[in-house]
Amino acid sequence: MQLSNTPAAIGAAFDDPNLIASAGLVALVVLAEAAGLWDLVSEHVGVPTDKGANADLKAMSLVAGMCAGADSIQDMSILRHGAMIKTFDYCYAPSTLGSFPRQFTFGHVRPLDAVASRFLAAPTAQTPERRPSPLPAALR
Repeated sequence: MQLSNTPAAIGAAFDDPNLIASAGLVALVVLAEAAGLWDLVSEHVGVPTDKGANADLKAMSLVAGMCAGADSIQDMSILRHGAMIKTFDYCYAPSTLGSFPRQFTFGHVRPLDAVASRFLAAPTAQTPERRPSPLPAALR
């Protein structure tokens, strides 16, 4: 197989308002909600300035963006493409998401660690127990 056009002439755009490039985020957000991520952030993380408003939603947005492949604050714009705004509430702008962690100080390390340690154990409780197959090993 060979490319039919020169690379300089090829462009790709994700501009359809009805498509979601990262549809797997739906399952991720459902699991995070069931595991209590928002409640944990609300309970443990407090940022006193106006940048800390809705810390739970901003934290989940940062997690979702990283899971969708964002590795910088500018890449968080992935959360606002296509039908993402129709699918999820509170699709914050990258600048808003960037202002939130910039307010963190050394004093936020322990509360964030408390959220992480409690949250990492929570999805296990949401996952159904795996039962051994009733089929003999030769038939599996």
